[in-house]
Amino acid sequence: MSQQGYVAAPPYSQAQPGMGGYGPPGATQPLYGHYGGPPQGYNAAPTGVMKPAAVGPPAAPYSPNVQQNGGTPPHRHLAPTAAYGQPPQSSYNSMAAPPSLSTQQITSQMSAMSMGSYAPGTQAPPLQRPPPVMGQPPMHQGPQSPPMSPQMTAPPMSPQMTAPPMSPQMTAPPMGAPPMGAPLMGAPLMGAPPMGAPPMGAPPMGAPPMGAPPMGAPPMGAPPMGAPPMGAPPMGAPPMGAPPMGAPPMGAPPMNAPPMGGPSMGGMGGNFPGSPPPGVGCFQSAGPGPQGFPQQPGQFGGPMGGAMGGAMGGAMGGAMGGAMGGAPPGMTGGFPSGPSQLAGPPQKKLDPDSIPSPTQVIEDDQLRQGGQIYNTSVRGQVPPLVTTQFTVQDQGNASPRFMRCTTYSLPCTADQAKQCQVPLATIITPLARLPNSETPLHVVNHGETGPIRCNRCKAYMCPFMQFTEGGRRFQCGFCNCVNEVPAFYFQHLDHVGRRVDFYERPELCLGSYEFVATLDYCKNNKPPNPPAFIFMIDVSYNNVKYGLVKMICDELKTLLEKLPKEEGSESSVVKVGFVTYNKVLHFYNVKSALAQPQMMVVSDTADMFVPLLDGFLVNYQDSKAVIYNLLDQIPDMFANSNESETVFAPVIQAGVEALKAAECSGKLFVFQSAMPTAEAPGKLKNRDDKKLVNTDKEKTLFQPQKGVYEQLAKDCVASGCSVDLFLFPSQYADLSTMGSVPFHTGGSVYKYNNFQVETDGEHFLRDLRKDVQKPVGFDAVMRVRTSTGFRATDFFGAVHMNNTTDVEMAVVDCDKAVTVEFKHDDTLSEDTGAMIQCALLYTTLGGQRRLRVHNLGLNCSAELSNLFKSCETDSLINFFAKSAYRAILKQPIKNVREILVNQTAHMLACYRKNCASASAASQLILPDTMKVFPVYMNSLMKSAPLAASAELPTDERAHQRLSVMAMGVEETQLLLYPRLVPLHNMDAGSDVLPAPVRCSEDRLSDSGLFLLENGHSMFLWLGQGSSPDLIQSLFNLPSLAHLQPNTSDLPELDNPLSKKVRVIVQDLLEKRPSSMKLHIVRQKDKPEVVFRQFLVEDKGLHGGASYMDFLCFVHREIRQLLS
Repeated sequence: MSQQGYVAAPPYSQAQPGMGGYGPPGATQPLYGHYGGPPQGYNAAPTGVMKPAAVGPPAAPYSPNVQQNGGTPPHRHLAPTAAYGQPPQSSYNSMAAPPSLSTQQITSQMSAMSMGSYAPGTQAPPLQRPPPVMGQPPMHQGPQSPPMSPQMTAPPMSPQMTAPPMSPQMTAPPMGAPPMGAPLMGAPLMGAPPMGAPPMGAPPMGAPPMGAPPMGAPPMGAPPMGAPPMGAPPMGAPPMGAPPMGAPPMGAPPMNAPPMGGPSMGGMGGNFPGSPPPGVGCFQSAGPGPQGFPQQPGQFGGPMGGAMGGAMGGAMGGAMGGAMGGAPPGMTGGFPSGPSQLAGPPQKKLDPDSIPSPTQVIEDDQLRQGGQIYNTSVRGQVPPLVTTQFTVQDQGNASPRFMRCTTYSLPCTADQAKQCQVPLATIITPLARLPNSETPLHVVNHGETGPIRCNRCKAYMCPFMQFTEGGRRFQCGFCNCVNEVPAFYFQHLDHVGRRVDFYERPELCLGSYEFVATLDYCKNNKPPNPPAFIFMIDVSYNNVKYGLVKMICDELKTLLEKLPKEEGSESSVVKVGFVTYNKVLHFYNVKSALAQPQMMVVSDTADMFVPLLDGFLVNYQDSKAVIYNLLDQIPDMFANSNESETVFAPVIQAGVEALKAAECSGKLFVFQSAMPTAEAPGKLKNRDDKKLVNTDKEKTLFQPQKGVYEQLAKDCVASGCSVDLFLFPSQYADLSTMGSVPFHTGGSVYKYNNFQVETDGEHFLRDLRKDVQKPVGFDAVMRVRTSTGFRATDFFGAVHMNNTTDVEMAVVDCDKAVTVEFKHDDTLSEDTGAMIQCALLYTTLGGQRRLRVHNLGLNCSAELSNLFKSCETDSLINFFAKSAYRAILKQPIKNVREILVNQTAHMLACYRKNCASASAASQLILPDTMKVFPVYMNSLMKSAPLAASAELPTDERAHQRLSVMAMGVEETQLLLYPRLVPLHNMDAGSDVLPAPVRCSEDRLSDSGLFLLENGHSMFLWLGQGSSPDLIQSLFNLPSLAHLQPNTSDLPELDNPLSKKVRVIVQDLLEKRPSSMKLHIVRQKDKPEVVFRQFLVEDKGLHGGASYMDFLCFVHREIRQLLS
C-alpha cells in the first residue's frame, strides 16, 4: 500500500493513483478471484457509497468548510439513523452495482470487526447489531449486482466477497473508513444514541432525499461511469443526511434478508468461472442464484470475543480478538471511541498489526528459542522456525536441518486426515550443511558385513529397534519383525532393557549417522572412481562478443584451486575436463605430459562420441600448467568467430559418454548463450505463445518437449551425470525444455537475462563459485521407509523416479530438498507413534560409497487439535508450492489456484469446527501455528508461475517453477515472504541487524533506506526524501538526484554507514544458496515497479489480492463451509 494506504481518506475524495497497491494510473490488473481470467483494469475510482466522486479537486481531509456534491456541505451530525425495522424502499431494486473495494475499505471492514475495540464478552441488545464484519455473508443472499465499472470489474476482495451487506444497500464501509476502534461513518460514539436518528419513516440508508444527487455522484449532468441514471442512487450511496453507514435502516430487512439486484457472488467477488474441479481440498463455489445461510446465533450481535483470536491461544496476541465483543449495551451497532466518520479531524491510521504478522511471529520465535540448544530426544516435538538461530543436539531423532514435517502429530485414521485436509508430508534435505557449532555426522563401519538391517522391510539399525531376549534378537520398529542379532554385533542389555553399548554406537542413540557401504551397494560390485567435473563453454558469437568466454576462463584459473574435497583430505580428487562448442564440439587433451593442450573436433552431432579417453579427464594439480595454457588460449581461438547458432543436447550427450568411458559419476557445467537452433538432435523452436495464457492450454508452456531431452535425462541419471546450466539469453529460450535435464538430474539452472560483464559479471561468478564448491553426493538413491499404518506415496523435487519407491538423483547437494507426502493405509497407534527413516545411498567427493540415515519419530493422535498444535506453516507452504507447481503441468492454472484457496479454507474451517471453542460465526479463528499461513498462501498465488499474466516472460515463470521444486523449507519461506530491513535508523557501530518490517508499501518512508531480499533478488530502496548526508555516506554523491539509474554496486567508502551496509549485503550474499544481484532503486523511478512486486502483503503487480483482502476472502469461504 502507499503511504496513505491505511489512512482514513476524506469521505468524498477520489482514490489516489497507485494507492493501496492498485499500481500507477492506467495499469491493468487482473482480478484476484478471476483465477486466470483476462486482465481487467481498475479504471476510474468506482462510484457509490464506497468512494464517492469528488466535485473538482479532492477535498482537504475533514475540512469543515468543504463543499461536496454540488455544494452540499457535509452535515456531520445530521445524518439521521433510520430505526431498525423499517421496510425497504422500492428504489433498492434498481440499485447500481456494488462499488469495488479498495484497501481502505477493507481496512474499514477490519474496523467493522471491532478488533480490540469491544470489551470481551459484551453482548449487543437484540436487533441492535454492529455493522458487518469481515467476510460476513448475508443470511440468505439473493441476487446482487455485479461489481460496478465499465468492464464490470472489481479489485481483489471486492465488498461483496468480504463484508456482505447488512442490508440491501449497505455493501461495505466507505473508502475513508475510520481505523479500528473508531466508529463507522456517522456511527454513534460509545454509549451515545444514534446521531440524529430519524423519525420512523425516514428514508432507509442509501435512499437520497428527493432530487438530491446520490452521495458520490459526479457533478450534475455527468453520471458516474457504470452508474444508474441521475436520481437513482448508486448502490448503497447514502445522500448527505443519510443514516450512518453500517447501521441498517429501521425496517431494513432482517440480517438474513437478500441484497437485491443481481447475482450473488460465487467465489472471490463472484468471479470464479464455474465450479472448482473435484478432488482433495475442493468444494463447489457458490454459483449465481440465492445462497442460503441459516441464521447463526451471535452472528452479528453476538460476542466477538476472540474473533480471529480467542481460541487461537493468543494466536494473534489478541489483535483480531480477545477484546472483540459485540456492541456495548446502549449502542445501535456503533463503535466505541473516536469521532464519527463525517466528523472531526483526520483519524489515525488503522494499525496493520491487527492482522497476523509474519515478522512478529519470526521475532517472537527467535526471542523464545533463539540461541538455545534444541534437544531431539522427545518424539513429535515441534522444532524452532527455520528463521530462528539455534543449536541442535541429536539425541535420537534427526535434526530439523535434515527433516521438517508439515505436522509432528499425525491423525490416527485416514478419515481424520481427509477431514482436516492438512497434507502429511516431510521435507528432507539429506545433505544439509551443519553449522560449526554442531557435531558432524558419525560414520559407522561394520566392515564386510555392512549395515545391520531388518530382514523383512530392510530398515537400517536405528534407535527405534527394540532388543529382546537378553540382546540376542531385535524387533524392527517399522514392520515389527523379530530379527536375529549377528554374533559380532551382540551385546548384553542393562536393567532397563537397553544395550550396555547404547551410547557408544551412533546408530543406536542418534537420529542421523552414516554407514560405510559395502561392494553390494556399488555399481557392478566395484568401488566407485572419484567423480569428475566437465566445463562445457558455448563459444558462439554472443558469448565471445560480450566477454563471457574470457571471464569464464579467467575465473576457472582460480576456481579450480578450490575444488571441493572430502573433510580432512589435503587436496581434491575430483577430475576435470574441458569442452568448447557452437555448432560443433571441441574436446581438449590436457594430459600432464603435454607441453600444449590438443584440440579434437567432433562435427557429427547426430552421433556423439568422445574422441579421446586418456587426457580428457585429469587431476587438476597434475595438469595445472597445461590447463592454464588452455584457458589462456580459448578466448583468442574464438575471438573472431561469427557462428551464432549453437547446439545443446549433443553437448550433454558428450558429457555422459565421457563419464561412462571413465566409469565415474560427475557434474557438467554448461555455459549456454541461447536456445539451441542449429541442426542437431534437440534443436528447439520458439513455442512461446502469449495467447495461451489464461487458457486450458497454458500448461503446455511449462511442459518440456518430449523425445530427445526426456531420454537424455534418463541416460544422465543412469550414468550419475548431473547438469548445471548457466544460461545467458537475450530472448525466449524454452527454459521448460532446456531446464528439464538439469531438473531431473539434481542439477541447477542459473539464468542471466541480457548479460553484461560490467553489471552482471560478479553476480554470475558468485553463483559459479558457490556451485563448484558446495558439498555434493554423486549417483544417489534415496528410499523413505515408514512404520506400519502409513506410507510414502508422492515425491516432489529435482529427482528422477523409475519406480514408486526409489528416488534417484545423479547428484544431490547440500541445498536440494525432496518433499515426501504420506497417506494412511491403516490405523495408527497413539502409543507407538509413527516412524520415518530416510536412507540415502551416495558416493562422496572422495569416491567412497556411503549410506546416510535420518530417523524421525512423530506422535499420533485421535484429537485433531493435537495435529493443528503441531503444524508448521513454513513446511506446509513448501508442500503446497511444490504440489501446485507440479500440478500446473497437467491442469489449468485457474483450477490449481482454486484448489489452493479451497484447501486453505477447508483446513481452517476444520480447525474452527473441531478445535476452537464455541464462538460467533462472524469470527475468523486461526490455529496459533497457522496464523500467518494465509499471507504465505496469498504470496504463492501471486508468484510468477501461478500469476497467469501475459506480461510475465514464460521463461521467468518456468525458471521459478523449476527452482522452487528443489527448494528446502528455509528457501521457500524467504522466497514467499521476503525480508524488508530498514537501514536508515540503524546503529552503524552495532553488530545487531535491524529487525525486519512487514512486506508492505505502507512500511516504507520517504526519507528511508530499506534493504529487501528473498534469496534470489536483492534491492536497496531509497526514499525521495533521503537525507543528503545518507546519500553522501553511501554513494559519495551530494544528493539522490546525482545517483545514476541502474546502479548495482555500493562504492567502498571509509565511513561507518557505508561499511555497515556493505557488511550486511556481503553476509546475505554468503549466507544464501544462490547469489543475488543488488538493484539500487529510487522511489518513484521506473525500476521501482519491479521492487514493489516483492511487497507481498500488497496487491500484486500482475493481479492478486492484498493480504488483508485474501484474509477476508478466506474468512468468507470458511463461513460458507461452516454453514
